[in-house]
Amino acid sequence: MPNVFNIMPELEPDEMSFIQGIVNNMSEQEAQQFASIYRARRRDPMLVLVTAAIGFFGIAGVHRFMLGHIGMGILYIFTGGLCFIGTIVDVFNYKRLAFEYNIKEAQQVQAMMMGQYGGTNGYGL
Repeated sequence: MPNVFNIMPELEPDEMSFIQGIVNNMSEQEAQQFASIYRARRRDPMLVLVTAAIGFFGIAGVHRFMLGHIGMGILYIFTGGLCFIGTIVDVFNYKRLAFEYNIKEAQQVQAMMMGQYGGTNGYGL
């Protein structure tokens, strides 16, 4: 059973526990491959914070585009981050936004790997 802390020590604690549940039934090689793909896709919470803060000084909604929320990104651009209120809320909720995006990406990587290796690991994927 691979240990996520050894493979990806940069993860936040809540994200690390979720990823540990995914890689529990993987071999060490599969866990390394998962980590490699997941690292390329995940968003660092500090990057989300910085891009949300750009909304105060530049273009609002950049962080929403980065997180795949295209509709909200367009709305933020045309409304100035919903008159800065939405941008302020996102600056305070940047960790939750990053966590939700990263969980979705982890599940997609898991599904892709299960399709490649076959079988499931208890999550129905």
